[in-house]
Amino acid sequence: MKKEISRENVLEALKHVIHPEHEKDIVSLGMVDELEIKDMEVKFSLVLKKQNDPFATSLRNACINALKTHVSQDIEVAGNIEVKKKPAPTPEVPLSGVKNIIAVASGKGGVGKSTVAVNLAVALAGEGYAVGILDADVYGPSVPKMFEVEGSRPALEKVDGKDKITLVEKYGVSMLSVGFFVEPRDALVWRGPMATSALKQLINDGNWGDLDFLILDLPPGTGDVHLTMVQTIPVTGAIIVSTPQDVALADAVKGISMFTGDKVNVPVLGLVENMAWFTPAELPENKYYIFGKEGCKKLAEDEGLPLLGQIPIVQSIREGGDSGKPAALDKGDPAGKSFIALAKETVKAVNRRNAIQAPTKIVEIKTR
Repeated sequence: MKKEISRENVLEALKHVIHPEHEKDIVSLGMVDELEIKDMEVKFSLVLKKQNDPFATSLRNACINALKTHVSQDIEVAGNIEVKKKPAPTPEVPLSGVKNIIAVASGKGGVGKSTVAVNLAVALAGEGYAVGILDADVYGPSVPKMFEVEGSRPALEKVDGKDKITLVEKYGVSMLSVGFFVEPRDALVWRGPMATSALKQLINDGNWGDLDFLILDLPPGTGDVHLTMVQTIPVTGAIIVSTPQDVALADAVKGISMFTGDKVNVPVLGLVENMAWFTPAELPENKYYIFGKEGCKKLAEDEGLPLLGQIPIVQSIREGGDSGKPAALDKGDPAGKSFIALAKETVKAVNRRNAIQAPTKIVEIKTR
């Protein structure tokens, strides 16, 4: 009379099959699935822990031997063991709780890009939006100073069992910067891969949570960091900052070209003309066009892009950046009003972009 086969018999027999790499039996490792028993016939799936397990064939043969040795020689199992690969884990989508990611960029340095990025973030927060800012200007991180949080050292916190970097918060804006992890006087002497790796860690490990807007303060120019950003996160759109000066405008054109080119294809939301004119405090109605008049406005018209704002040169903007009290905090000051107007125009531009274009995907840059 043939021995009756039970589920318990089969599993006990398979516990004799040890995976050489893990040094545990395949039942304890959860590698036995979809077990079916009908009379003397046994079927099951052998689920491999990794995509290319070199022990797959030997494990399957060991299963057959174990069942025949510890259950019955009459068992029908050869050909009934399906080897399956464990599905690759679904990669975590970075910044999944962020509705809009806005890159603030400039073709060249010295045009006030970080000043615009910081004040835009503060102005958006003042309008009631949930806002974050990522200081992606690795070699010249200025966000900590402009928020007067240079001494902050973000800690780690457990979120859903994972270590996340706690964000620094001030004026309603959540932020992270490489500047929080180095001494203010120290220069970052990093090659490109080191810089981009650090930024990826701030993106993936920062506890960003749910935000309406995340502002990226990018380095000047067009380089590794810019490409890393668009290949890592879905940038909703870019804002190009320039002065009205012809030299700055020539580089701004390159910034526009980088974002709108076929390989990157990130929408440019518009331009911001910084240092548009000088207005002395004692003569608030006067405008002196030190760097030229309306150069950015003309470029925006030529490129078919909105001019989101014109920011004057006034002492309060400089003082606010140096003291860590951004000008956008003072809603009654002309400088503060200019940044609030910029924030409102930015919201309009984002809404227009989202109404007529599909959500941005992470860029896949292919080379021939």
